[in-house]
Amino acid sequence: MKISGNALIAALALLGILLFNAVFVVHEGERALVTRFAKVIRDSSGQIIVYEPGPHFKWPFVEKVKLLDARIQTLNSNEDRFVTVEKKDLIIDSYVKWQIEDFVKFYLSTKGDRFQAESLLRTKITNSLRSQIGLLTIKEIVSGKSDDKAVAGKEDSQDSKRDQVMQKALQATSVSARDLGIRIIDVRMMKINLPKEVSDSIYQRMRAERDAVARLHRSQGRQEAEAIRANADRQAVVKLAEAEKQAKTIRAQGEAEATRIYADSYSRNTGLFDFLRSMDAYRNSMDRGGNIIVTDEDNEFFKYMK
Repeated sequence: MKISGNALIAALALLGILLFNAVFVVHEGERALVTRFAKVIRDSSGQIIVYEPGPHFKWPFVEKVKLLDARIQTLNSNEDRFVTVEKKDLIIDSYVKWQIEDFVKFYLSTKGDRFQAESLLRTKITNSLRSQIGLLTIKEIVSGKSDDKAVAGKEDSQDSKRDQVMQKALQATSVSARDLGIRIIDVRMMKINLPKEVSDSIYQRMRAERDAVARLHRSQGRQEAEAIRANADRQAVVKLAEAEKQAKTIRAQGEAEATRIYADSYSRNTGLFDFLRSMDAYRNSMDRGGNIIVTDEDNEFFKYMK
């Protein structure tokens, strides 16, 4: 019996489709479960089969593959409100590092849905953090140190309060997360903020305190400036007085020296001194703007003009 070309092509295409649907590959960092009519495939001993990375076979169209991510996952928690032992609110943003440890438990508890697993995990983490933060004050959470002065000396050898909160949350969540087939690797608080209404009041108080400090510094500056200015004025008056005193002393010394020189010159040649003094008197008389002098003809004033 001859087989037509079209029938052969159709048979090969059907075979290719069957092979394509019969082979599946699990990549590195993944694990796989196979379901048949919504039931997970088990081995002869009744244990669910977890497929490791590599190529595998299944019944085409009948069995379906559920791939599970085996890598470390990061769950970023939304900002949530927590209450401290002082009954004060804090807004804390945290994250969790987790990984599937038991793929069978994970699938049975979440149907392999990562979003469902993270929702359950987020609730567990939030509850654990809430119970731990409720035992501490804001100062202990923010600064990481205890308010108890009796144990202040032990802080260097112990973890901070914030680290203790994260460690206890990690331990508590790890126990409950095992029911989901999940291993909790790390729990961290990224941001710790006060509620907006509280932050605004704190910022306003801080601003008022800074304004008061600034006003104090300005008043102290003005006071110091006045003191410096008064001291400078006082020093200027003192220096001017000393300079004036020194100038008068020098001027008196100069006049005394001039008088001595005049007296010495006069004693050496009295005639010349009288002549020069008369010439000065004539010049001064003529400089006053007049050319008529009325006086007695026997006056000594004109003895050098005769």
